[in-house]
Amino acid sequence: MSTFAPFSKPLYVMLKPVGALCNLACDYCYYLEKSKLYTQNPRHVMSDELLKRFIKEYIESQTIPQVMFTWHGGETLMRPLSFYKRAIELQKEYGQGRQIDNSIQTNGTLLTDEWCEFFKENNFLVGISIDGPQDFHDEYRRNKMGAPSFHKVMQGINLLKKHGVQYNCMAVVNDYNADYPLEFYRFFKDIGCEFLQFTPIVERLKKDNSTTTSLASAKDIEAEVAPFSVSPKQWGDFLCAIFDEWVKEDVGKVFIQIFDSTLANWVGEQPGVCTMAKTCGHAGVMEFNGDVYSCDHFVFPEYKLGNIYNEPLATMMYSEQQLKFGADKFDKLPSQCKECSVLFACNGECPKNRFSYDKYGEWGLNYLCEGYYKYFNHVAPYMDFMKKELLAKRPPANVMNWVD
Repeated sequence: MSTFAPFSKPLYVMLKPVGALCNLACDYCYYLEKSKLYTQNPRHVMSDELLKRFIKEYIESQTIPQVMFTWHGGETLMRPLSFYKRAIELQKEYGQGRQIDNSIQTNGTLLTDEWCEFFKENNFLVGISIDGPQDFHDEYRRNKMGAPSFHKVMQGINLLKKHGVQYNCMAVVNDYNADYPLEFYRFFKDIGCEFLQFTPIVERLKKDNSTTTSLASAKDIEAEVAPFSVSPKQWGDFLCAIFDEWVKEDVGKVFIQIFDSTLANWVGEQPGVCTMAKTCGHAGVMEFNGDVYSCDHFVFPEYKLGNIYNEPLATMMYSEQQLKFGADKFDKLPSQCKECSVLFACNGECPKNRFSYDKYGEWGLNYLCEGYYKYFNHVAPYMDFMKKELLAKRPPANVMNWVD
């Protein structure tokens, strides 16, 4: 088994201050139903005691000077501003002069001037969940009463701009908006978004209705792909269409995570997203009650590492269970992947999506393989050119002149 040495990578543990609680009820959300794992807890809210314990341990567990805190949900802004002000106080108390950064993911509907002033003052990076133009966004992102959320999200984005808060957009690509890649992409350029992340939604529904949760984990073989999931062909066509416009017009102006990560793998650097890396496992998640899981997409009982009240964070994150989880990403690739010409760029993508059979009948092929294979082969000439420019210490944006 290929393993990496403990403490050789930064330790990341994402925080869920309100667990899965949210003011929206997006049809495709993989996290809403996680509240069913904690029905014995009347309030899914992180206590001050736990916040203090986590911040102290998390800072002490880091082996590099910089410390990054990532706040996620549910909807993070369902905790009052006082909660995050308290977090900043504790970070300063235990940080002892170290550089501490914060990023927070939100659906944007609860943003106010007061929130934005706080984010600006404390240098928060704010991630906004928005799925493109109104028709695309409101297809699945509605509140519990079925009301659309697009206009409130845009109000939030405008407030972030007003206060000069650094933000990026996280867009879920689903069965609906994937068919309109250029309309989708141009929307983000029109609103002035310079940093963009595409997340392909792929979820499976269990056939056994008696289980606690309806979504399948990576270990569930008998499950059906949910209807809102993007198809492999859609995903490949979507990426290729946007790349063709981006490479001609926007290199160096619009930063798209998957394109940046592709170039990183092309030149042999560590990609900026775990799904494209050779191994994973260094980024866990902690629930509102202190339970720690292997990954944000693996909050299932079988992937629970322990609880911070019982075991130190570093012990859980560098445990044999977690090291194996990370190494399995490469070690359990099926034969078709191991002989693939673009394996170096893909690395099998996220293990949660590896539930198909390969051409040899082996389990573990990524569901989106067809789309990724098309995309990586499509961009290869451009990546080769940008790699050459980087090695010559020239800007990769020269590719726009080369394309012309």
